[in-house]
Formats: sequence, C-alpha cells, structure tokens
Amino acid sequence: MKVENVMVTGANRGIGLEFVRQLTQLSEPPRYIFATYRNASSLKELKEIAESSIKTQIILIKMDVTLPEEVEVAKSIVESTVKEQGLNLLINNAGAVKLQSFPDITPENLEFHYKVNTEGPIFVLQAMLPSLEKAASLHDGGMSVSKAMVLNMTSLAGSIGNAGVVFTQDLIVPGYKISKAALNMAMRVIAANVKDKGILIVNMCPGWVKTDMGGRELAQLEPHESIANMLKTLPTLNESHQGTYLDRLGNPIPF
Repeated sequence: MKVENVMVTGANRGIGLEFVRQLTQLSEPPRYIFATYRNASSLKELKEIAESSIKTQIILIKMDVTLPEEVEVAKSIVESTVKEQGLNLLINNAGAVKLQSFPDITPENLEFHYKVNTEGPIFVLQAMLPSLEKAASLHDGGMSVSKAMVLNMTSLAGSIGNAGVVFTQDLIVPGYKISKAALNMAMRVIAANVKDKGILIVNMCPGWVKTDMGGRELAQLEPHESIANMLKTLPTLNESHQGTYLDRLGNPIPF
C-alpha cells in the first residue's frame, strides 16, 4: 500500500497509535503522518515512534475533535505542510465510550457520545475536505486509498440490523451504539455527496480490540492484528465500496 500523506485522529493510544506504528513500517511508508492527540500526558509511545521513524515525518497535533478552534488549527498545519499535494488518507479514529445502560441513560451521556463519535468525525472531514480534494485531483482512474480516502473507525455496535441479536454485551452502552449508528448514516450521506470528487469514504469496524476503550479481558484481538488486517484490506477497496460499512477483512456489515 502506497499513501503519501495521512492524518490519524486519536493517535496517542490504542488503535490510532498502532496505525501510526504500522504505517511507518510499510515498505513505502507515508511522507507525512499527522497524528492528533487530546492529552499531552499520554504521548510517550507516540513520541518514541516519531523519534525512531526514518522515512516518515510524524507531526504531532493537539486536537480535541469536539473543539472547532483546535480542528481549524490542525487544518492549517496539514494544509501548510502538504500544500498542493493534498491529504491522501484521513483516519477518523478518535472516539469515546461511557457505560450507562437503559433506563438509566441521561441526556448528558447521549450528548457526549454524539459530540465525540458522530459530530467529531463529520467536522474533521469537513475541515480536511479541501486537502482531500487536492489529492484526488492529482490522480486519474477510480477511487483508492492511494488517491484520497476517509476511513471511519466505526463498530459492529453501530449496526441497527444486529442490535440486541449478534453482540448483546454492548447493550450496556446504548449511547455509544446510537452514536456509531449515526456516524454510519452520516458518512453514507457524505459519501454520496463527494463521490464525484474521487474521495473514497468507508466505515470500518476494527473488531473487538484489546484497548483501554475496548477492554482487555473480554476483547478478542490485539491491536497489531486488527490494524494489520485493515492495512491489507484498504488497497483492495475502490469506488464499488463507496459509503459501505465493513469489517476489518472487507466483509459487509448490515446497517
């Protein structure tokens, strides 16, 4: 997989951190990786990757996806760095979960999940759209990760068709489930809006990964397994996958 310029949100831990690590280890790694973080106290591993990276320049950006002013600063950094080459791959990974089951769920819990998991990716994509358009305009042919792509980290928990049937453990996080279902819809709508611009938009579930958010006792996958699977899948995706909802191996998940 060859991709020139990449942005990974929530890159200081878990899935985001492993994306940065494995992207720098590709045979043809990116020229730039814009790695965003929210809390400067949790940057040790990300800084170690940045310092040891030889072919890729990793640019650390403080960005809370719920703060428009920080998203705008990130946009400026990306645009001033990539210039007319544009941004090839945006990985909307930053997300959050707070346990609170029905009937105890509060408006605050619902609003928290929606703001982070649904609005956040929408407005990050909105900000990075001009750079994605520039990258897409430089390549002929169909859609691909090497041209211009937005990969949204969603979850099987966001499947309405599977709710309460396939993965019942997540019934204790209705706010999270609702926000991920909304993310899936939002990105399907956006995908329809940008298809003529050559930007591929895909929603992908990484699987149940052993992270701080996914839990380490019941989760089934190590981060390195999940990300390795996804990085193998990304080059196989094209315009026929526009707006789709997939697992890490490229299999469709019912909306």
